Amino acid sequence: MPGSTNCMNDMLPVRDALFVVGGKWKLMILISLSHGNTRFTQIEKSIPKISSKVLSKELKDLEENELIKRTVVEDYPVSIRYSLTDYAQTLGKVILELHTWGINHRKRIIGKNAVTADHV
Repeated sequence: MPGSTNCMNDMLPVRDALFVVGGKWKLMILISLSHGNTRFTQIEKSIPKISSKVLSKELKDLEENELIKRTVVEDYPVSIRYSLTDYAQTLGKVILELHTWGINHRKRIIGKNAVTADHV
């Protein structure tokens, strides 16, 4: 088939990227961390409708893919902090473009007043 190799070459990197940051929650977690939410409960409260079980799994996935760092703070009581890695910072342009596209899409489909947080 003509062009199928080029098409597959274009698809594979996108598939790989979506494997790492795709799904309903991973980008939301990264955005939450970028806003200073570093503890599990802070992240959980900042993302409506995410369960503790799902958040725990997604944090592990993000850590395995070197996008976040999990740090045990030896204090009393011991606490866990999460932070973005330098590698995660490379997603900044992608997230900004998705943010801009999402605002424009909402305006186009729902209307101009649909870009506020109360419509989430």
